[in-house]
Amino acid sequence: MKNKIYLLSALLIVLLLLVAGCSQDEEQPRHEPAPTMREAVNNAIAGLRWEIPDTWEVEAQRQMRVATYATPAAEGDDDTGEVAIFYFGPGEGGSVEANVNRWFGQFDQPDGRPTSEVATRESIEVNGIPITIVRTTGIYNAAAGPMAPREDIRPGYKLIGAIAEGPEGAVFYKFTGPEATVNKAEQEFFQLIESIERQ
Repeated sequence: MKNKIYLLSALLIVLLLLVAGCSQDEEQPRHEPAPTMREAVNNAIAGLRWEIPDTWEVEAQRQMRVATYATPAAEGDDDTGEVAIFYFGPGEGGSVEANVNRWFGQFDQPDGRPTSEVATRESIEVNGIPITIVRTTGIYNAAAGPMAPREDIRPGYKLIGAIAEGPEGAVFYKFTGPEATVNKAEQEFFQLIESIERQ
């Protein structure tokens, strides 16, 4: 009889210890999953931040992009405008010159001239941050990339690109869309550019 009492007592003690252990585990803080890029950057990356117009739509996160915004289509245009923002890390993503040439390489001209001959380029400074601005129009290969086939061809498109040289590397702002749609939102795009500042 005594052995049964001892055995029951031992089992009861083990059960109490297990319950106490579970309670302690429940009280331990849980590790939350890492935030997505969109939640983490909140219109900011690489030591820079910016603001976007209220009329722009924030699109779903995409691979290799900090953010993507859609601008309203102009009357008569089927496509909206797209502002894509890229950041590849300190010293990554290539030089300003290489990226300007890559953007120009995504456009063909109806008369066969190199896009670099019809594009414009300027250097500005916003809040102490050097920014290179480029503009061009033509036949846009939206799928252009390393080894990408030239299959998503869009005539009558326009590009306004801006490369901001931030304290942690270059941030690339690429605005593309039908020419009238980009013209419609050009002022808003430059409001974004003029809002860039160090965090």
